[in-house]
Amino acid sequence: MAESAVSPLAIFRFILRRLMPAVIPIVAVLLAGVCASASDKKGGGEYLVPPPPFTPGIFPCSSCHEGMEPNAQKRELTEHTNIKLRHASEVITWCFVCHDAKNRDKLHLVNGDLIDFTESYRLCGQCHGTNYRDWRAGIHGKRIGYFANGPRTYFLCVNCHNPHDPKFKPLKPEPPPFRPLDKQNGP
Repeated sequence: MAESAVSPLAIFRFILRRLMPAVIPIVAVLLAGVCASASDKKGGGEYLVPPPPFTPGIFPCSSCHEGMEPNAQKRELTEHTNIKLRHASEVITWCFVCHDAKNRDKLHLVNGDLIDFTESYRLCGQCHGTNYRDWRAGIHGKRIGYFANGPRTYFLCVNCHNPHDPKFKPLKPEPPPFRPLDKQNGP
């Protein structure tokens, strides 16, 4: 009577298939908790962020807008012609929904609080709450530095998303990876 040999790899795969559906959510919750608690240590939501990716020569805004009377009328702009406002068009109808009309070097929250451009994540978080929560926990956006117990830099929403037209443009997918054992996808 011949015994069937079961490879250790087959046993490992069997165990992995049975355990992974239960393990992944637990690990995700633990990681999010570690990240959130590390974020809370930064003093109630203050994050080390790089400067926003301004177009050269455009900031500070007051260098051009100083003394200009704010015009809240939606119109075709003669300056900033590269900006097309396509962001929640039923809600964000004009520049001053986010930019402060009196202090052009600041943004403002819904409650009127002025914030620096380096805190723009707070402005985005007012409407995009789940993304903001995930960004703070480290599961949305980009960070560099230590995972825990060390300095890290959080990239702003505007480092990846155009704030005036945030939807990602379609990308052409890359071809599938070539695996030496896969004759169908060969070069």
